Amino acid sequence: MYDLIIIGGGPAGLTAAVYAIRKRLNVLLVSKDLGGKTNYRLALPWVEDYQIIKGLEVVNKFRNELEYLDFARHIESVEKVEKRDDRFIVTTRNGAELEARAVILATGTRQTRMNVPGEKEYTMKGLCYSALSYAPLFIDKSVLVIGDEELALRSAGELSTVAREVTMICASEKGFDTPLGHKLQKAGNVKIMKDCEIVEVKGDEYARKLIVKDSSGQLKEIEADGMFVEKALTPNTGMVRDLVKLDAQGRVIVDCACRTSVPGLFAAGDVTNSYAEQVLVAVGEGAKAALSVYEYLLPKL
Repeated sequence: MYDLIIIGGGPAGLTAAVYAIRKRLNVLLVSKDLGGKTNYRLALPWVEDYQIIKGLEVVNKFRNELEYLDFARHIESVEKVEKRDDRFIVTTRNGAELEARAVILATGTRQTRMNVPGEKEYTMKGLCYSALSYAPLFIDKSVLVIGDEELALRSAGELSTVAREVTMICASEKGFDTPLGHKLQKAGNVKIMKDCEIVEVKGDEYARKLIVKDSSGQLKEIEADGMFVEKALTPNTGMVRDLVKLDAQGRVIVDCACRTSVPGLFAAGDVTNSYAEQVLVAVGEGAKAALSVYEYLLPKL
């Protein structure tokens, strides 16, 4: 039986693993990969590598420590987490049952895709899913935001402070009856196209054009320097849905020490109800979670 199983190999999970190893815990990190979303970065024609602080560079420092420790990692997805008496049972996709005294959930989120031609081809080539991460790269540029709920409005609001022009492509107007929605409707550099259906993404080396269908069925071609799909973030909490308390968005509810509603189960990073989509925030939360686990386990070691 392990002292700690960490589920998820992104920034939070990798950091937690390194901190747990340094505390001499018998730890196993279980994940389908190492690095998570930091394995991908947005490429833009006017941006050189040296101009960007890449999350991958930070995360690699922790990943490099784990890659030579075969005993500390298991590359496989997790299907379910249960608590039996004073231990946790982590069931992997291939049916293995791993036991631990404590668990850190660091499984992150997944983006809602448009599922249209060209999206996969141009993902991270002028088209991406996090204005919170990349908005500063669009100073005096034209940019599209696809979505009509809170995440899209927040992204359009941030982009409007730096971009020359922001065009929102919306299927409806349900999110606009809010203070931020009212501000965007009055902003001089924000254009809102409502009742539009996304048809296709086109470009050359980078995404350049979005083909949309308006309410009359007419196709329109919209050019921009970049595109952000901001539909929703879905937390990867299926394996603990019946075990722990979640918020209305399905994220794991944690306190300031990354503790969940289940003693011995901790959570860190984007999968929680703390601030999301920032690598350094996830790194800090992963470190905090590992230290909290150590404090929890110390009387039992």
